[in-house]
Amino acid sequence: MATGSKADVAYVSIRDKILSGVLAPGTVIPQRELAAEIGVSTTPLREGLRRLASEGLVDFGDRKIARIRELRTDDARNLLEVRRSLDPLAASLAAERRSNADMAEIRSSAEGLTALSVNPGIDELLAHRRFHAAIYRASQNDLLISVLDRLWDQADRYRLLALRKEDRGQVARDRKDEEHRLLVEHIAAREAEAAARVMLEHIDTSLAVTAIRELDS
Repeated sequence: MATGSKADVAYVSIRDKILSGVLAPGTVIPQRELAAEIGVSTTPLREGLRRLASEGLVDFGDRKIARIRELRTDDARNLLEVRRSLDPLAASLAAERRSNADMAEIRSSAEGLTALSVNPGIDELLAHRRFHAAIYRASQNDLLISVLDRLWDQADRYRLLALRKEDRGQVARDRKDEEHRLLVEHIAAREAEAAARVMLEHIDTSLAVTAIRELDS
């Protein structure tokens, strides 16, 4: 079980179930049953749910009913538009401001990182998050880091939708791996414009685009 307060334990457990697809979009959350499964009372469970609601992963309805937020075209498009601006900015600032420790973490998180498989496990999703989070942190901009961290969980649900609807070919997966390699290279060389350009391409060819197309169909 995760460490921390009981509300933290509930938050992490439910969040993992949402991001892995165990709790599907639109599902009403069985709060008593889930609290018993996690090993907490309903009070810290609801605290965890409120935190997830503030992050756009859970919706509350009448009578304190909570359900997993539906996947929506508008939400996916909004995420993509914001990330098209903020991710390249983070990569650019990382190239300008990164410390040696930041660079070590970026390199470490890139080791063994490969494009997501058709049915990625939580470990694969976390590995990708670690890589991008290392770039965010290297920007040395706390507000930017906070915003992008919050957006990441929301974006993961659309990545899963895209992967389950469309098996990307090897060429596309190789392209993602090359973009990761170039991001490390440009940030290490302090090439801000090049890092931003690769990150924009990374977002423009991301699974979010596939998810929008799927939701629109």
